[in-house]
Amino acid sequence: MQGSANINIMIKAARKAGRSLVKDFREIENLQASARGAADFVQRADLAAGKVLKEELTTARGTYGWLAKGETEIEGEDPTRRWIVDPLDGAANFQHGLPHWAISIALEHKGRIVAGVVYDAAKDEMFYAESGAGSWLNDNKRMRVSGRSRMHEAIFATGVPFSAKHTLPATLKDLAKLMPACGGVRHWGAASLNLAYVAAGRFDGFWQRELNIWNLAAGSLLALEGGALVSGVREGQDPLESGAILCANGQLYDGFARLIREV
Repeated sequence: MQGSANINIMIKAARKAGRSLVKDFREIENLQASARGAADFVQRADLAAGKVLKEELTTARGTYGWLAKGETEIEGEDPTRRWIVDPLDGAANFQHGLPHWAISIALEHKGRIVAGVVYDAAKDEMFYAESGAGSWLNDNKRMRVSGRSRMHEAIFATGVPFSAKHTLPATLKDLAKLMPACGGVRHWGAASLNLAYVAAGRFDGFWQRELNIWNLAAGSLLALEGGALVSGVREGQDPLESGAILCANGQLYDGFARLIREV
């Protein structure tokens, strides 16, 4: 896809921050003997990547607002546009030396996500989309959701909440309903990549609660532009406002949503 100036800026920023994170990721193995040391190192890596992204994006588009994980929101001179950024989605994976984490960058215009980039730097996979232009992987591969129509063949993804979250009971109920009906459920620890994988047809659907907008903004556009139906976990919810998202290809969506929403 021949992207707009904004998507090219986003891809360039993601690649630059990705180089910093990959360099740090190679050092993680040496820190595993010290849990605290590894955690501090990952926090520094996250902050360093965030600094790179902020410099690149705000230098290129200085009037846009800024919302990023761990930072105070900055309202831009242009109140209609803002960057929504997660420098390291999947930080726990990063800390444990698991190569499944991503940089997520979204551009919002008048309350709508109009461009999104999710960069899996460890595997050098650049997922990106613009509103109305489809979802793409790397230079020229158009992404589309899977064509599977039978639940027992479908693989879904979710995030199982950790101890600080409140939605573990609801998620366990979801799993009890879904797992007997489908081909499998995966918990890979990076919501932005789960959504990118739905767009690419690798997962047939995804749902999760208690997420932040920076986990969802770019990935939700990727899934939508890849052909997925995207909604809140509850009918009528806005996933970006509620932090609860459900998506799947069009053939599976109704049955999948019905199972998850079943009381």
